[in-house]
Amino acid sequence: MTKYVINGGFSLNGEVEISGAKNAAVAIIPAALMVDGVCRIENLPDISDVKTLLSILKEMGARIKSVDKRTVDIDCSRIGTSHATFDMMRRIRASYYLIGALLSRFGRADVAMPGGCNFGGVRPIDQHIKGFTAMGANVHVRNGIVTAVTGDVLRGTTIYLDIVSVGATVNLMLGATLAQGMTIIENAAKEPHIVDLANFLNSMGADIRGAGTNEIKIRGVRRMKGGFYSIIPDQIEAGTYMAAVAGTGGRVVIKDIIPKHLECISGKLREMGVTVVELEDSVIVQRDGPLNRTHIKTMPYPGFPTDMQPQISTVLCLAEGTSIITEGVWDNRFKYVDELSKMGSSVRVDGRTALIEGVPYLTGAPIKATDLRAGAALVIAGLVARGRTVIENVHYIERGYEKMVSKLNALGADIKIAHHAREDSIFRRRIG
Repeated sequence: MTKYVINGGFSLNGEVEISGAKNAAVAIIPAALMVDGVCRIENLPDISDVKTLLSILKEMGARIKSVDKRTVDIDCSRIGTSHATFDMMRRIRASYYLIGALLSRFGRADVAMPGGCNFGGVRPIDQHIKGFTAMGANVHVRNGIVTAVTGDVLRGTTIYLDIVSVGATVNLMLGATLAQGMTIIENAAKEPHIVDLANFLNSMGADIRGAGTNEIKIRGVRRMKGGFYSIIPDQIEAGTYMAAVAGTGGRVVIKDIIPKHLECISGKLREMGVTVVELEDSVIVQRDGPLNRTHIKTMPYPGFPTDMQPQISTVLCLAEGTSIITEGVWDNRFKYVDELSKMGSSVRVDGRTALIEGVPYLTGAPIKATDLRAGAALVIAGLVARGRTVIENVHYIERGYEKMVSKLNALGADIKIAHHAREDSIFRRRIG
């Protein structure tokens, strides 16, 4: 068990390279289950969620070979089971993507309910179940285990999602890829990682059209061959570093990105008085003056992403005036506000809305990450605060950010990883 120890008050300057997209990787790795051959997946982020998924496939019988830190070869041709290790699957939200992949390949899936972050209660999978049932599967949830069975194969049909759901869109795409006939997903999610998953599947032999629009058409194929694929850059990691620069001040070139994926984030930062210059595959983020207040409502892509809400809210704690944040995707995603209050913020939450009164500064304090993106937000809070901040539960952060500590230190931050025993001895020495 580790903590992050941050001495705040330093501006960020320099260059940072963005890793492969977590949300794309955790959809593409389960998709490899359906490929008859070797998949070489490049630009994988070196994060715990990816390691967990690769371990799940390996325990199921996949042959996995690391080519380098960001490239793996996956061969699932010898897997003969629809069961995965339940304890490991409960650690990660994306475990439910195995339902679509296993159903598509074997006609059966036995999958634990997803784990990962818990900021909105138990995450419902009703839209997933609705879609698989329409395709001919019998789906039951008992004792935290999802069992889905189809008599022979899934059959294409038209599915209308009652809400825009990234998880359901991904899962149904996976299920439909090897199904019999045409599947149409209406009111589909449009996020960049949805498009990336479709591109991966198509490169392996699938027939998917319309990804990135609200209607995706999938014509089922009999088999998919192996091949090579490189994952897109991580939109949310890039946005997190953009927010960090907005909070601390300074000038950072954020490299290896797709600027179009960041347009909604860039637009809001400009409203806040931050300079954002878009280049071909990078953005320059700079802040020299005060931060302006703004109002934000999170929405499905191309709206402002819910996964950037905690980070931008933390920066707005230092803006002049009152900002209003409305969470339009998840319930109860303001748990981190209690931690920010320990640092001197002035945030009042009412349901899905937070009113943020800007304060002159935050003060370092002992705090705890409550989920992945909230953890990233608390790192930003530590960077901008006066004094020393100690963050616990950093395993949440390491689920989705590759080498965050070293990347921030290279930009001029003062952040260290410390084990609990070492931290306790530091406090004892100070008390003594």
